[in-house]
Amino acid sequence: MAMACFSASTKVSLKFGAKAFAKNRLPGYLDSVVSFPVSRTLDGGLCSPIRVENENRAYGSNVIVGALKGRHLNTTLSSTNGHVKVPEERVTVLVIGGGGREHALCYALERSPSCDAVFCAPGNSGIAQSGDATCIPDMDITNSENVISFCRNWGVGLVVVGPEAPLVAGLANDLVKAGIPTFGPSSEAAALEGSKDFMKKLCDKYNIPTAKYQTFTNPADAKQYVKDQEAPIVVKADGLAAGKGVVVAMTLDEAFEAIDTMLIEGSFGSAGSRVIIEEFLEGEEASFFALVDGETALPLESAQDHKRVGDGDVGPNTGGMGAYSPAPIVTEELKEKVMESIILPTVKGMAAEGCKFVGVLYAGLMIEKKSGLPKLIEYNVRFGDPECQVLMMRLESDLAQVLLAACRGELGKVSLNWSPELATVVVMASEGYPGPYKKGTVIKNIDEAEQVSPAVKIFHAGTAFDTDGNFVAAGGRVLGVTAKGKDIEEARAKVYDALDVVDWPEGFYRHDIGWRALKYCHLAAH
Repeated sequence: MAMACFSASTKVSLKFGAKAFAKNRLPGYLDSVVSFPVSRTLDGGLCSPIRVENENRAYGSNVIVGALKGRHLNTTLSSTNGHVKVPEERVTVLVIGGGGREHALCYALERSPSCDAVFCAPGNSGIAQSGDATCIPDMDITNSENVISFCRNWGVGLVVVGPEAPLVAGLANDLVKAGIPTFGPSSEAAALEGSKDFMKKLCDKYNIPTAKYQTFTNPADAKQYVKDQEAPIVVKADGLAAGKGVVVAMTLDEAFEAIDTMLIEGSFGSAGSRVIIEEFLEGEEASFFALVDGETALPLESAQDHKRVGDGDVGPNTGGMGAYSPAPIVTEELKEKVMESIILPTVKGMAAEGCKFVGVLYAGLMIEKKSGLPKLIEYNVRFGDPECQVLMMRLESDLAQVLLAACRGELGKVSLNWSPELATVVVMASEGYPGPYKKGTVIKNIDEAEQVSPAVKIFHAGTAFDTDGNFVAAGGRVLGVTAKGKDIEEARAKVYDALDVVDWPEGFYRHDIGWRALKYCHLAAH
C-alpha cells in the first residue's frame, strides 16, 4: 500500500471507520478486517490509503496502523503559513461499553482535537458503521487483564468506562493500578450506585437532603413499614437492576407486589436481596451531572430524562425514553443549591470515608413541589443514558483533555464550553420494552433519517447486522434520534421529522419528549 501523502512536519492521525477496508486479519480484533477511511491532504485533496506498519501488536497480530488520523487538520490550519497547530498532548482513547451512551461519548471524543483515535469495546454495529470509533467486539471487558493488555499494545492513554457494572466490579481499580488513566470511580466509590443503602447512609451522615427511607431484608417487616407510611410509596432494589429496580407504588397492593418480586421471588437476583422503602416525593425530576476529580467538582449542563414508557408519563419505568438539555427547571440559582447541598458534600464525604470519587456523578433529583428545593433521589456513577446523548451534542470543549484533567486531579483548571442551542433525543425501542421484546427485526432508512438535517445525529444503542447487511434490533432501547435547534420546538421538529423516515414497524417511541420544556416556554411567552 502507498504511504499517505501528508506533510513530513505534520502529525496527523488515523480515523478508524467503516468506509474502506484493508483485509489484514487481526485475531480477536474486528474478527477479520481493519477499516480505514480515505485520507486527505492538507489542502483537502484525496491521497492514497494509509500504510500498515509493524510497530505494535493487537492480540498477537503483527499488523498495526502506523499513522495518525487527519480529521482535525482543517480546524487548526493557520491562514498565513499552512502549518498545523496541534495540541502538545495527544491521546488514544478506549471507551468501555456498547450502548447509546458509549456511542455519544465516542462521537464527542472523535471530535476532540487532541484525540488521535477512539476504540470502543465491545461497541456495536452502528458505532462501527458510523466511523465514530473502531469497535472491538471480542474484547472481554469483564477481564481486566485483557483490557490492560489491549491498552498497552495500542498505546491507549485514557480509558472511559461507560456502564456501571464494570465500575462496581472494579475495572477502574485494576486499570489505575496498572498506570492507565481511567475516567470512572473505583469499586469502593461506585457503591454510590451499586448500593442504594450505602448512598442513603452517606446522605444521613453528611446531611445531604434525600427522601425519608428504611432498608429491609425481611418482606413482612417491609410490608408493615409500607402499611405504616401508606401509599404512594417507592420500593427500590438495593443493587444494580439495569434501571428497572424501582417501583413507584400508587397503592399498597402495588408496593406489596414489588416487595414480593424482589425479596421472595428474587427477580433481580442479589441486587434485590435488600430493598429500600422510600417516601414518595411530589415534584419535577431533573438530572444533574458533575465531573469529579476526587476533590473538585465541575457541573455540566442540565438535562431532563423521561423514564416512563408511555406518552403522558404513564406505564412502567424504563432506562429512559428521551431527554433534552438544558432543563429549564434547573436555573442558575438551583444549580448553586445542588452543588452546595448535594454534590460538594458528597465529594467531601467520599474523600473523608477513604474512597475518593473520580468520574461523573449523576444525581437524580426531585425538585419538590412544596418547597422548590432539590432532594437527591439516587446517584449514578456514570453518564446517564439518554442524557449523555444530548450533553455530548452540545459540548464544544475537548472532551479527551477534560476527562484527563479529572483523572489527574486538575479539574480546577478546566472550564467548559457549550453550544447555546437546545438538544433533544428520542429513543426508539423494541415493541414490548421494558418487558419481553423480539430481537432481530429489520430497521431501514437509518442513514436517510440522519440526512433529514445537518443538526440530526442518530446514536446506536442496540443494533446489529443480519446476514444481508441490514441493521436489526438487538436490544430493548435501540436508537437515540438526536437533534439540536435554537429552541425546544425546533429541536423536537427535527427529531420527529427524522423519526418519520426510519422504517421499523416493530419499533416504537414516545411522541411527547420535551413536553415540560415546551410548557416552560409557553409560560415564559405569556
